[in-house]
Amino acid sequence: MADMSSHNFATAQAAKPQDLAASPSAPAVDQSVRPIGIVLEINGAGSQVAIDLQRLTECAKSSDPAVALAGQVGNQIKIQVGDGWLLATMRSQKKDANTPGGVLAVVDFLGEGAEERLTGKLHSFQRGVTRYPMPGALVFPATTADLRQIYASDGRNLIQIGKVFPTNDIRAGVYVDALLGKHFALLGSTGTGKSTAAALILHRIGEAAPQGHTIMIDPHGEYSAAFRETGMILDVSNLQMPYWLMNFEEHCEMILTSSGPNRQEDAEILAKCLQQARMKSRMAEGFGKVTVDTPIPYLMNDLTTILQNEMGKLDKSTTTAPYVRIRSKLDELKGDPRYQFMFSGMLVGDTMAEFIAKIFRLPSRGRPISIIDVSAVPSEVTSTVVAMLSRLVFDFAIWSREDHMRPILLVCEEAHRYVPNEKNADGSSVGKILSRIAKEGRKYGVSLGLITQRPSDLAEGVLSQCGTIISMRLNNERDQAFVKAAMPEGARGFLESIPALRNRECIICGEGVSVPMRVSFDDLEDFKRPASADPSFVELWNEVGGEEELIHRTVQRWRANGR
Repeated sequence: MADMSSHNFATAQAAKPQDLAASPSAPAVDQSVRPIGIVLEINGAGSQVAIDLQRLTECAKSSDPAVALAGQVGNQIKIQVGDGWLLATMRSQKKDANTPGGVLAVVDFLGEGAEERLTGKLHSFQRGVTRYPMPGALVFPATTADLRQIYASDGRNLIQIGKVFPTNDIRAGVYVDALLGKHFALLGSTGTGKSTAAALILHRIGEAAPQGHTIMIDPHGEYSAAFRETGMILDVSNLQMPYWLMNFEEHCEMILTSSGPNRQEDAEILAKCLQQARMKSRMAEGFGKVTVDTPIPYLMNDLTTILQNEMGKLDKSTTTAPYVRIRSKLDELKGDPRYQFMFSGMLVGDTMAEFIAKIFRLPSRGRPISIIDVSAVPSEVTSTVVAMLSRLVFDFAIWSREDHMRPILLVCEEAHRYVPNEKNADGSSVGKILSRIAKEGRKYGVSLGLITQRPSDLAEGVLSQCGTIISMRLNNERDQAFVKAAMPEGARGFLESIPALRNRECIICGEGVSVPMRVSFDDLEDFKRPASADPSFVELWNEVGGEEELIHRTVQRWRANGR
């Protein structure tokens, strides 16, 4: 196989037959200057190449990690084309049944660069292909110096989040404006380091733009520990989210308990009474028309009174059941302490501007991120709370277009809960608003970051709207297939390695990077990490003492619905 005679390797352009059959006693040579294969077939996006297995074995001894891993799936090779180089990524390999010691591989083209005449090195790399190689062109291992040219910054604002695999010193940069301008998704199975990776990316964005405006929906209360120094931590104890900021759809989700035909009847009654309650506000006098969606304060007592008055106007033949259902739920919301973060009597004033300033970090005052911990929010209203926060972001962006734009990043952890696929969809308002942000948000300066461990459970169109996909290891085949379908064709070589990624490694492709890359994330300082580390059962089960105090403190927090 060393002479690749069955593939006319020795007669390929620029080939030197003596290079392909170096004597074992010959002095060590630079493995990067000797071919490892030839091109067999060309198509628009990639190529089939024949690789010499003996040459791969020789390259494996190189001190350059990029050369040592030449020919491995997901790694780069280069093809000589005229006076330049074409870079490609290995997608798949199989044994060549016709040639002993031969390997057939499929590669995806990344881009091309010029060749420096004196040294033969790559420079001026650009994405895309303008000149394709001919069958018989030589294939060489890509070096660390080549990869440095591929992944070099083009001058745009970027954040560095790790190292490019398999190099030891090439920093992995992500272009911030492209990452946020066209949305992004962070995917990965449980235990791969996804939460820490999310914290790392958000910390880097905050360091690059300390006056930014980021909102993180945290369903498990794990990110508070990571942003105590640089963010505003909001939970049921200090969120103080006025109930009257809800639109009519959110009111229906919060208040109506019926289904089927009864729900439509209840909704019509609630709409009529809610509009009257808003009209009673002194602020209503300053508006030409007040609708059920107009965000002006109203009193819950006014809504209850209007509902009671409407019920009193009914004749004896009309059932009062709808009014009783709505009245009972309103009484529950006012009296249940679990809902005090929203329905407290202290939230009847016009605090809309103050609430938006607090949530959106306007101004940020050195804390550019709001962590909205919804872990203690009653589960039956969590989706409505997330919907309301997401809608406020979108509505604010729409109504502030005439002023200087202040882009906002909305990050949604466990995104598959809120934007489920058609099979699991329930028609909730949170799915509608997040889908709308995914489709239209960038026009108004709203960026969406989706974090999930089950991408196949996301709504079909949402992931495709994410311009940058950061995929950590995915163990489920259905999730892998879903991500592969959403990624661009040129990234397929990297995608094959998704199931084999180590913890804290990822594949990044899309608008946020010049070319797809495999990245090893940086270590994050302990005080910047989320509270998501796996416990050591053996270590903790060998600790003794303090159990009574632990139980007492836990019970107190439990009863107080606090943390």
